[in-house]
Amino acid sequence: MRHVIVGTAGHIDHGKSALVLALTGTDPDRWQEEKRRGITIDLGFAHLDLGRDLRIGFIDVPGHERFVKNMLAGVGGIDLLMLIVAADESIKPQTREHFDICKLLGIQRGLVVITKSDLVEREVFDLVRLEVQEFVKSSFLEGAPMLAVSARTGEGLEELKSELRRLSLDTSPKSADLPFRLPIDRSFVMKGFGAVVTGTLIAGTVEKEAEVEIFPLGKRARVRGIEVYNAPADRATAGQRTALNLAGVEARQITRGMALAAPGMFQPSATLDCSVNLLPSARPLKNHAPVHFHCGTAETLARAVLLGGKELKPSDTGFVQLRLSESGLFVPGDRFIIRQFSPVTTIGGGVVLDSAPPKHRPGDPATIDSLRVLENGTPESRLELLVQRTGEATLATLAARTGWKPTNVLEVARSLANQKRLVLLGQPPHLLIHAAHFAQLAKLLLEQLEAFHTANPLVAGFPKEELRSKLAIGRDTHSLPSPTLLNALLHSLTLLGEIEVQGEMVRLGGRTIQLSAEETAARNQIAAAFEKAGLTVPSAPEVLANLRLDRARAEKLFKMLVKEGVLHKVTEDLIFHRSALGKLREILAHRKAQNNRLGVVDFKALTGLSRKYAIPLLEYLDRERVTRRDGDERIIL
Repeated sequence: MRHVIVGTAGHIDHGKSALVLALTGTDPDRWQEEKRRGITIDLGFAHLDLGRDLRIGFIDVPGHERFVKNMLAGVGGIDLLMLIVAADESIKPQTREHFDICKLLGIQRGLVVITKSDLVEREVFDLVRLEVQEFVKSSFLEGAPMLAVSARTGEGLEELKSELRRLSLDTSPKSADLPFRLPIDRSFVMKGFGAVVTGTLIAGTVEKEAEVEIFPLGKRARVRGIEVYNAPADRATAGQRTALNLAGVEARQITRGMALAAPGMFQPSATLDCSVNLLPSARPLKNHAPVHFHCGTAETLARAVLLGGKELKPSDTGFVQLRLSESGLFVPGDRFIIRQFSPVTTIGGGVVLDSAPPKHRPGDPATIDSLRVLENGTPESRLELLVQRTGEATLATLAARTGWKPTNVLEVARSLANQKRLVLLGQPPHLLIHAAHFAQLAKLLLEQLEAFHTANPLVAGFPKEELRSKLAIGRDTHSLPSPTLLNALLHSLTLLGEIEVQGEMVRLGGRTIQLSAEETAARNQIAAAFEKAGLTVPSAPEVLANLRLDRARAEKLFKMLVKEGVLHKVTEDLIFHRSALGKLREILAHRKAQNNRLGVVDFKALTGLSRKYAIPLLEYLDRERVTRRDGDERIIL
């Protein structure tokens, strides 16, 4: 079954709610105050099945100017507009504002319903029809069906249902393949069930027992139950009016304007790069002017930072960075409305181009060029730009930044990789690197290795993690390459013969330790001192103090001998030459031929060592599996 959302729009008391009631049998005015005052204050909902293959959900919005913000919370998710004009009043101020809002939100299809047709003479009705035709000229409703309807007598209702069915079946459905998103328009407690939220599912699907994330709270909850158009369901899909019973959260924590989404998929945004269009009736928009921002069901204050000049004139379109006072879930492609701070009137709207942009310098040509790419560029150019801004990005991050399905992101990324504009890492690919960034990092890595070898000629290589810390491009420490990217760089440069990697150490290809004649002599002097001492070794500081080198180079030479295996650390204070330890093994092998057991006293007598040396050496021999302790004795293996 296809699901389509139809929204009403029009002036107060032009018959919007009465028409929805006549079509569906459901009164969309839920509150007692609405019934008492005879006006719609908040959003109302109803649905109508037009055959087995089509269900229409109606969102009835308030027409009074005081409740436009409630109207904005409902109109963002509609597929078709039903513009309502009363035959006895024709076009009124809220007719104009509502229609401006619908045009700014990019609604593409709909029809006009002239209500209360039974209250006027034919000549008056024909005049109203002409006025409405002129009103919608050059808009998406030019040439759209225009029907005369009376909710009281039933005139025109069947024709209206027929037109709604025709238009609905021609409307492109919302994508169930995109990541799940549900802007919340109501939140309440249902006795015995707990927190319930409702909204129009604008993308993806959600199932019972699924985990969802609440934005901008960052809190996760479990879907305990689902209703679609007031009927229990196991699953809800894009385009449906949906109610979710949530476990793990209290209803008082959730308000209209929040959103549910797939967990771990998105990040809340408080800064948005946008394209903004001002209405002809608006005042010029000044740089840093405060505005009311409405997107989906969210409403907050924002500062409008103009990126192309000091003001945006009426009817003009320009690039603006909106800095919101409250963060929310916004995705590129989302449309929004801005209203003047005071007096509060609708002045324009636009579309989100980037939901996680850097701060820009107004008037920067490079910024304007990049925003043009995000606005009108090919999928390849837009994805490349987003990766280029950070150098590297995960597949999941780019799905959130673009609003595309992850499979679509990967498809575009593969195309860019084939053109050598991106590098894909992982199997399957999960990390995207801009090719220029990859090349810049490789150059920087080689420069850092060269500098390291120059400064440390006695050290065999640069530890990987220390090397990664040197690869920040610019002053931003957050620009360090990820471990995955570092390993890819090392692998690429190793294949080219530029570097060599041994364990956690990295060095330039073919680079060996370079010793001066003085350092070679000192190295030999250290080794000779320990070799001459046999098993009664001196302390390392004592040996190094006799060298003519500075202490830092002497310690590096000492560490080099340990790393090469010339010297062995039995303990931190006892270091033996490998020849002395070799002779000790020979002594034990000779002893084994006579008796394979020996105690500490036997070992001291055999080697002529004091307890200071004997105990640590016996423990070393145990570790090396030359001996095995058995009570107070050792067995020579």
